[in-house]
Parts: sequence; C-alpha cells; structure tokens
Amino acid sequence: MRSFTGFGRKLERFSNHSRIKAACFNQPYHGLLYSCFRFLVFKVNPFWIQLAYFLVLSLVGYGALNMSKSRTDSFRPKNIDMFFTSVSAAAVSSMSTVEMEVFSNTQLIVMTVLMLVGGEVFVSMLGLQLRRSMFWKQQSPEDRTDSVSNSISQYSLTSKNIAHQTELGSVTSSILEIEKPDTDLEGNIKSSSNSESLKYKATRCLGYMVLGYLLVVHIGGSSLVSMYVSLVPSAKKVLETKGISIQTFSVFTVVSTFANCGFVPTNENMIVFKKNSGLLLLLIPQILVGNTLYPTCLRVLIWVFHKITKRMEFNYILENYKEMGYSHLLSGVYCSLLAATVFGFLLVQFILFCSMEWNSEAMDGLSSYQKFVGSLFQVVNSRHTGEYIVDLSTISSAILVLFVVMMYLPPYTSFLPARYEEKGSGNGKASEKEGKRRSILECVLVSHLSYLAIFIILICITERQKLKDDPLNFNVLNITIEVISAYGNVGFSSGYSCKRQLKAENSCRDTWAGFVGRWSNMGKFILIVVMFFGRLKKFGMKGGKAWKLS
Repeated sequence: MRSFTGFGRKLERFSNHSRIKAACFNQPYHGLLYSCFRFLVFKVNPFWIQLAYFLVLSLVGYGALNMSKSRTDSFRPKNIDMFFTSVSAAAVSSMSTVEMEVFSNTQLIVMTVLMLVGGEVFVSMLGLQLRRSMFWKQQSPEDRTDSVSNSISQYSLTSKNIAHQTELGSVTSSILEIEKPDTDLEGNIKSSSNSESLKYKATRCLGYMVLGYLLVVHIGGSSLVSMYVSLVPSAKKVLETKGISIQTFSVFTVVSTFANCGFVPTNENMIVFKKNSGLLLLLIPQILVGNTLYPTCLRVLIWVFHKITKRMEFNYILENYKEMGYSHLLSGVYCSLLAATVFGFLLVQFILFCSMEWNSEAMDGLSSYQKFVGSLFQVVNSRHTGEYIVDLSTISSAILVLFVVMMYLPPYTSFLPARYEEKGSGNGKASEKEGKRRSILECVLVSHLSYLAIFIILICITERQKLKDDPLNFNVLNITIEVISAYGNVGFSSGYSCKRQLKAENSCRDTWAGFVGRWSNMGKFILIVVMFFGRLKKFGMKGGKAWKLS
C-alpha cells in the first residue's frame, strides 16, 4: 500500500513538473505566433495578404472540386478547367470553360462556399474583424481603462501622502512642486481612453452590422427565391427537368448574385428564366446592394440605427468614417453622388439597350412587360455581375462596346465635383516622404488599360493560329470582351458558335460554355492571371501617373 502511495506522489510531482515545462514552452511559442500575426497584419502590404488569401482559397476549392464526383461519369472536366472554375468562383468572375450542369450537387455547394468567402463584402468583413481583434494590441478597452484608472488612483494616493507629509513638516515646498500630480495629464489620459474605447466599440458595432447585413440578404433572398420557384410552375419545371434541387438553386443563385459573381446552376444562365419577371425582379436589388450601392446602403442602415437607438457608436461611425479604416464606409455626399451615378449609368444603358434590342431576335416571344424587366435585368448585370437573359453573340456591336466600358469601370465610380473632393491633411515632411515613395512606385507601374492591352496581346499570340483559321469566332473584339469581363469580374462572354466556322468541323458541338473554353491551356492560364488582377485592382488604381502623354 505504501508503495502505491509513493508511486502516486511521484506521478503527481512528475505531472506538475511537466505542466510547468509545458507552460514555459508554450509562452514563447504563443509569443512568436502573436509576433508573426502582428507582422502580417501591420507590416505586410494588404495586397500580398489578399493575394495569398485568394490563391489558397482557389487551391482549396480546386482540391474539393477535383475530389467530388461530377454529375455524369461520361464527361469530367480537365484539371485546368477545374482550377479555372475554382479561381472564377473565388474571384467572383463567373468565367466558364465548361457547362454548369456537368457539376454535381456537391460541387455546386463547394462553388457556393467559394463565392461566399470570396465576395467583397465578406472579405471586407474579415478585415474588419481582424482589425478589431488587433485593436490596442489585443487588449479590451475595459482593461485599458482599468489600467488608466489605476494609474490615476496612484497619482491621487501620492498626492494624499505628500499632503500628509506636508502637515508633518517633513516635505519641502520644492519637493511638493516636483511631485505635484499633473491634473492636466490625468484629464488627457481620461479623454484619450474614452476616445479609444469608443472607437473600439464602434469598430465592433460596425463588424456586427456588416455580418447582419450579409445574413439578412442571404437568408431573406434565398427564402424569397425558393418560395417563388416553388410557387411558379414554369420556373419549377425548368429545375425539375434539369434535375437541380430548388434549395441548391436558391442558395447558389442568391450567393452568386450578392457577391456579383454571375454563376447560375443552369447551362443557359438566366435565359431559361427570361419570362419569369418576378424572379428577375427579386435578383435585381441583390445585385445592387452587394456591390455598387453597398456603401450607400450601409451608411443609410447605420443612420437608421443611430436614429432608432441613439447610441454613440453609430454617431461615431458616421462622423469618423475615415478613422474606422473600412474602405466601404464613405461620406454622406460621396454615397449620394455614388447612388446618382449608378442610376445614371443604368438609365443610359437601359435607353440604348431598349432602342437597339427591343424588336431584336433576342427578345422574340416576350411581352412588353417581360422585355422591360429583362432589359433592366441585363443592364444592371453589365456592371460586375454577369448574369444574362440574352445571348451576347446576338446583340448589336454598339451595345457590346457599351458593356465593355461598363465592365471596365470600378464599382465605386462616381461623379464627384472638385469642391467635394476630400483633401488629405498631414505633416508636410511625412507627405514629402510619401511622395518620394510613391514616385518610385509610379515610375514602375503603368495604368490598368496598359496591362489589359498587354494581356490581350499575349492572348492573341497564344491563339494566333485560331485567329487565322476561325476569324469569325476568334476575333479581337471577342477576345477583348473576354479579357475586360475577367478583369471586371463580370463573366460576360460572347460564346462560341460552330455555325460561324469558315471550315466546318464535323466534331464541333455548340455548348453553353464561355468563349475561353475553346482557348489553349496557356490562354486559359493568362485569363486566370487577369481574374486575380481584376479581383485585386483596387490596390493599383493610382498606377501610371508618372507617364505623361504630351
């Protein structure tokens, strides 16, 4: 019995010793991880962080798509097509090299996740949560306030001790002057603490609002689309014929629409639903609130919550939108002008599209109301979404050129008069150093139009033989549409038609895959680079200023 007791004591000592050693080992290990984390967040350029994020996301998506079975065993996409699809979903581009109906329900779910976590609102929310987690070196404002109050209490105790010693005559007046607590310093500390605490709470509040924004749009949108498809026989019949689940279609389409990706589980995209005007009207608001009108909707939402709750955090967000460090949080004037610009572009496109295509072959079989809603849906999608109800190869060249211009414009393009431009303020020396740093960068960088011209030239080189043999399909306009669409993360494509071949091939079969599906592997790889470039274009919008045309 004593031997068992002795053994138990030894085991207890050994376990305590092991815990102490493990704690000593974990402390520097966690410190190293924390230092690396801080380095990535504060020292590494956000461009490299997001590039790594999308690369890893695309590779993970490729692995998941490759491991999942396709819908049919007779046809399975090639590895390059699987990776292309993964990049297209993660970069919310919706460029396709194969038909959508070859993917199984599991693969559609994988693509849904890729579109969700690759969407701009979700990525910006991650950055916001990361910023909040690193706020004040991962110390909560309550802890920091406690430490400040402790220091202030120590000041007050010192003051009381000095006063007590003065009464006893043991402290001279000179020492009193030196050791007298600085009341101004206390006030500054309290003011700084309150400001930082409010900023932390505002950042946390903004993060919750963006998360709620995402959840409400996705859950509400999916429910409405599912309800519509279930209640309207014509829409339900399309999905039953194609063997697509209503729930999968609803969630997939809403996530794709809100993220401005443009993928739809059907081969024909939304052409099969062009007579279902109700479904198109449900998707139009989700297109706008997920991209071009997101800053405006977010600011209106914050303003409404401020009016209802009267909380200081919402007022702080509205008045200090720059200090929040959230790029989608814009001033009230900018949001108003942005909304006006968006609707102005839509009006111009709508008028031109209706005047050119109202009686065209693409609109055959539609009533006037269906043409009106379909035209509105088509022009709304020309800026960064890419869903369509007409075959782009059948519409006029003038409209295609207009769509190319719209696809090229960044999402927050707006008319901003000079008097509303926000002038930066700061230290002269700092701005001078920043100017020197920028001048070196700008000497290397060129404008985005120059990069796009380079990409188009490279693709013309890789596809030069097809440009000679099949000029009606492989022409510079179609290649330009594909490149600009990939850059704008839109997904519009002119497609490929066997009827346009000068030398008819018996093995040629028309498909609903994008024009890029007929390119060589090198051409597809170049377009993958274009999709990444377009997804991260916000980091290089100021390039090319060093080049002067005179």
